[in-house]
Amino acid sequence: MRNDVDRLQLARYSPPMNDNRLSAIALIAASCGMIITMAVHPTGHIRQAQLEGTIRMLIIVHAFALMLAPIQFLGAWGLSRRLAGTVRLEVVGLVFYGMALIAVMSAAVADGLVTPSVFRQIVESANSESAVNTWRMFSRYTFFLNQAYAEVFVAASSAAILAWSVAMWRSGSLSRGLGIYGCILSIATVAVLFSGYLRLDAHGFGAVVLGQAIWFVIAAALLWNETPKLQQSGRNGSDRHESCADVVK
Repeated sequence: MRNDVDRLQLARYSPPMNDNRLSAIALIAASCGMIITMAVHPTGHIRQAQLEGTIRMLIIVHAFALMLAPIQFLGAWGLSRRLAGTVRLEVVGLVFYGMALIAVMSAAVADGLVTPSVFRQIVESANSESAVNTWRMFSRYTFFLNQAYAEVFVAASSAAILAWSVAMWRSGSLSRGLGIYGCILSIATVAVLFSGYLRLDAHGFGAVVLGQAIWFVIAAALLWNETPKLQQSGRNGSDRHESCADVVK
């Protein structure tokens, strides 16, 4: 009977504990990685002598961002699992965040993989003015495409954080204070985006990433710190079952 109780406690408490901590690690790693990505992202006018170095940096930075996307989604899935409730706001948040990550991956491909190739074509076509103008037109098109994907990411990720934050506030899970911060952050971000005052260059987009990273890191810390409570609860339950087993004996 004692072995059966031990197996029951392991089944009830170990999986949530492991999922919470793994999700916390994923959220922290991806959020910090995105901050680093925006900090080293090339900005400003590119001179001819800096072109090759800038191209290499663009490829490295955006390849790193693409690698972070699935890690961030795994963390978001763990967070949604923890916030599971009857209204299913956590599912809404996860769907919107999946949409946001698809958009930001598309933006990374456009800016980090397509743009460098266009830059090289501009340099190789230097002897033909018409060819240079054509490739510059493609470069401008890629820029607008990147901006459109970035706008979708900002709107969809804000909707996801809003859904998760409302779920926190309604249920009291993790932290109502974090839920309030997430609601304010999401609504303010979308309002500034649609007002036209948010420029999604490296600085504007970086500000959005930083604000969201703060929310994710706090949520990750709360997920991590929940583990000892669940473990302690499991130990208490095991002790109670062991006492009952002793009585039966």
